[in-house]
Amino acid sequence: MNRFDMLSLIGIVSGLTMILISILIGSNIGLFISIPGLLITVGGSFAALLVNFNSQQVYNVLKTSRNIFKKNGVDFQEIIDIFADLARKARREGLLGLEDDVERLEDPFYQKGIRLMVDALDPDLIKDILETDIDYTRQRHELGQKVFKAWGVYAPSFGMIGTLIGLIQMLSKLNDPSALGPAMALALLTTFYGALLANLVFIPMAGKLELKSEEEILSRYLMLEGIIGIQSGMNPRILEEKLKSFVGPQAAKQDETAKEKEAVFS
Repeated sequence: MNRFDMLSLIGIVSGLTMILISILIGSNIGLFISIPGLLITVGGSFAALLVNFNSQQVYNVLKTSRNIFKKNGVDFQEIIDIFADLARKARREGLLGLEDDVERLEDPFYQKGIRLMVDALDPDLIKDILETDIDYTRQRHELGQKVFKAWGVYAPSFGMIGTLIGLIQMLSKLNDPSALGPAMALALLTTFYGALLANLVFIPMAGKLELKSEEEILSRYLMLEGIIGIQSGMNPRILEEKLKSFVGPQAAKQDETAKEKEAVFS
């Protein structure tokens, strides 16, 4: 079940709040608002994304970026328990008996694997199909990370471009002291915008996508091992221990901690 990831939102909001407080203590917030600066930094960096990636790639990444603020709720122990139960059921009723368990998890990868197993496909073919699915998922996730990492590079770069524009404007108006201030403000604000967006939004979002990708890929390899183990007739107890070893103690500890937190706040 998807749940809202408060830490991501809290991180961005708290970072902006600390910066805002620092600004208010020392000056007027109006001094840090520049529409031309935002157009150069945000608009320019986004335009560079459209040059680097095709429009469909950018659209798909931006459309799915809301997942950054969702907890996908991957419960490794639940997956292990389900496959141990499926292994016991397969021993009693055969692989066809697992047909009713296809919808047990709302995960397309799990459902595909169970259907392939029930259809009695060759184990090597099932493994090849599912590993191809995992590779495609990894590539799709890496694209999202690349887009936000690229945006994190372009934003400061266009901030520097804005700085150059401001300096050119300032130097062209040295004979008019009243025009020096706005030009210098534009020069500095675009660098500020670029550094802020890159280090508080774009690069951290790429990092969060990477963590979520690693978690999802691990869960899929866990399911793959479970499916192959069941089809090969592995003892349910041995399969359960193998899956636990596959996940490792760190993931099991994370599951236990997550369950404890959920019990406290529920």
